[in-house]
Amino acid sequence: MLAVIFVSATGCGGARVERGHPVPAVAGTTLDGAAFDLADLRGRPVLVNFWGPSCIPCRNEFPLFKAKLAEHADEGLAIVGVLMDDPPEPAREFAREMDAAWPTVVDPDESIVKAWQVAARPQTYFVDGDGVLRSIQIGELVERDFERQYDLIAP
Repeated sequence: MLAVIFVSATGCGGARVERGHPVPAVAGTTLDGAAFDLADLRGRPVLVNFWGPSCIPCRNEFPLFKAKLAEHADEGLAIVGVLMDDPPEPAREFAREMDAAWPTVVDPDESIVKAWQVAARPQTYFVDGDGVLRSIQIGELVERDFERQYDLIAP
C-alpha cells in the first residue's frame, strides 16, 4: 500500500517546508550543464521530484511523468528533477534513455535536499503557480496519487 505523507518539519535555520507555504529555492546546474532556477516557472503548476537512477521506484516514475507532461501540457505542467544520492553521469544516461524532457538539477553539496527536508527518494512535491507547496509524496508516485495531488495545483 502506498502512503501519502504530509510533512511539516523544521530544517536548517528554522525554515519550514510545509503545505500552504512557499517552497525553498531550487537553483543550480542541470545534468545538461544549463543554468536552472525554479523561480522561472512561477505561474505554472510544478512537480519537484528528488530521484536517482539507482533507485528503482524513481526509475519506475519516469513513464508516468512523461505521460502526465503530455496530458497536462495545455495547463503548463512542469517537472523538475533534483538528483539525490547518485553521480550525474548515470542519471544523465538514464534521462536520455527515457527521453525525459524535463531538467534535473545536480545538487553536489545536498543544499537543495537539505532545504527541502527530503526524507527519502523518490519524494515529489506538488507546487502551485504561486510557488506554494500543496502536497508531498514520499515513495513512488502512481497514477491515482498523481491525479489526486495534481488537482491541488492545477490551474
